[in-house]
Amino acid sequence: MKMILLFRPLSRLALFAFLSFVGLNSPLLAQSVAVMVNGEPITTFDIEQRIRLIKISTHKSPPRQEVIEELIGEKVKIREAKKFGVNPTSTDIDQAYASMGARMGMSPEQLTKSIGSQGVRPDTIKARLRADMVWGSLVRGRFKESLLVSDRDVNEALKNSGEDKSKIEGVEYRMRPVVLIVPRGAAGPVVEARRNEANSLRERIQSCSEAVRTVKAMRNATLRDPITKTSADLPPTLRDLLDKTPVGHLTPPEITRQGVEMVAVCEKKVTSVDTPKKKEIREKMFADKYEKRSKSYLDDIRRSAMIEYRESRPEKGDK
Repeated sequence: MKMILLFRPLSRLALFAFLSFVGLNSPLLAQSVAVMVNGEPITTFDIEQRIRLIKISTHKSPPRQEVIEELIGEKVKIREAKKFGVNPTSTDIDQAYASMGARMGMSPEQLTKSIGSQGVRPDTIKARLRADMVWGSLVRGRFKESLLVSDRDVNEALKNSGEDKSKIEGVEYRMRPVVLIVPRGAAGPVVEARRNEANSLRERIQSCSEAVRTVKAMRNATLRDPITKTSADLPPTLRDLLDKTPVGHLTPPEITRQGVEMVAVCEKKVTSVDTPKKKEIREKMFADKYEKRSKSYLDDIRRSAMIEYRESRPEKGDK
C-alpha cells in the first residue's frame, strides 16, 4: 500500500497565525534590521533602546543616525578585540554592571528596576559596558608605548602653564595613624569620652616618637604601620589638613567604625615626584593621546568592516 503525502497551501487564517507565532517567539524577526555589521544585525529595537538609555543619562534626545553610528562602532570594536583575545566573560560584565549600580548607590537588582521603569533593558547597558571594556584594554595594550607621557613633556607643559611655585612643588608626608578603639554600638558618652581623650593627646604630644611611646602604653589604643604619601596621592581636603598640622603633632580626631582616629605627622619634605598639578597635566596629556589614537584606530578598522545599511541614511545635518 503506497503512502501519499499531500501538501496543501495554508489558508490565510492559518498563515497569519503561523507568522504571528514566529514573530512573537523570535525577537529578531519581530524587529526590522537597520544595519548589518560583519554579518551581525543592529535592529530597530537596539537603536530605540540605546536612544532611551542616552536620554536617561543626558536628558536629551540624540540624533538617530548618531546612535546608529555608535552601535556600529561598538560592533566593530568587539570584533577587533576578539582577534587579539580580549573577550570579557559574562561574569566580568555583570561585575561592571554591579559596580555601576554601586556608584549610584544601588544594587544590581535596584538598577535593573530603575532603568526598567524607563523602558531600558539591562542588556542595553551591558552591551555598552562590554564595548567600553574591550576597547580600553585593546587600545592601551596595543599602543602602550605611544601613549606614555614623559616627565620631560609634563615639565615643559608645567613650565608653560605659568603656575606659581607652590603648585609646582610636591610634598612628601610621612605619617603614623593612631586609633583609640571604641566598641561597636557604644553609647554616646563612651564615644565622647574617647574623643576628649584624643584631644588631650593632641595637646600633649610634640613628636612622633612621643606619640609612639604614649599610644603603646595606653589600653584599647593601637598604632598602625607608617605611611608615606605624596601630595599627588591625596585628595585636596586631606592635603590641606596635613599642611595645617605641624610636624610631630596629631591631626584633629575623627570618628570612624574603628573608634577615634588621628594621624601623627612625622615628616614633611619637598619632593620632585608628581605634584597634584603635574598629575593633572599628565592625565590630560594621556587622555588627549588616547583619544587621538582611539579615533584613528577605529576609523581604520571601520573602513575594512562590512557595513550594510538597511535604512535610508539621512543627509549630513539631518536628525
